[in-house]
Amino acid sequence: MNRYDSAPMSRGKLALAAAAALLVGVSGCQLKDGGDNLVAGKQNFVAKCGSCHTLKRAGTTGVTGPNLDQAFARARQDGFGQSTFAGVVYRQILQPARTAQTDPATGKALAPMPAKLFTGDDAQDVAAYVATAVSKPGEDKGQLATVGVKRSNEVAKAQGGKLTIPADPSGALAFRFGSAEAQAGSVELESQNKSSVDHNIAVDGNGVSEQGPVVKNGAVSKVTVDLKPGEYAFYCSVPGHRQGGMEGKLTVK
Repeated sequence: MNRYDSAPMSRGKLALAAAAALLVGVSGCQLKDGGDNLVAGKQNFVAKCGSCHTLKRAGTTGVTGPNLDQAFARARQDGFGQSTFAGVVYRQILQPARTAQTDPATGKALAPMPAKLFTGDDAQDVAAYVATAVSKPGEDKGQLATVGVKRSNEVAKAQGGKLTIPADPSGALAFRFGSAEAQAGSVELESQNKSSVDHNIAVDGNGVSEQGPVVKNGAVSKVTVDLKPGEYAFYCSVPGHRQGGMEGKLTVK
């Protein structure tokens, strides 16, 4: 039996679980919390959950699923503890709500969450990390600070008419470069995606709108466009990804 299922829930906890069901679609020594590996939990959350959910301390900005910080904010204010949060998240990972959901803040339809995205220790680790981080001010410290989405300020520069802008290998809604520069003319944009989350490379602006194929697991998305001097945007066109911050400015000279 999982430790998150080992005790019956109080009426208050049941109420929280019901509310969360509507809102949550969710080597070497490692930092642990009650036997759970928080570093592994954060890594797994970023890799498979962050493309849908916002969790500030993990650096994720997904918008196709509920914002977890908002979903649990009231419960944290009301004094519910991390074990309660972990139990709710764990059950949602294994058995997410199957009815159609909408975001109460925006009224928009939410993407359904796959069942058993994680199981066993992995599910417990993710639940434990989310419980420690959700609706909590500040930033992760120590080992946890080394894991998560790192927004880059680096500039990708085209060479020989080719512009390489890899996706963040963690699967997060980010590219490895925050902006890019190229010379006017025919430019091939390519983006390798090493993660298991769908991404692509697309470009628009100044009358241009082109999208490369959606890829994952190490494949490369490519698109060739004829660009005049000016400013454009490169982005991922998978629904919700651009809105979640997966875009950058392309300056053509």
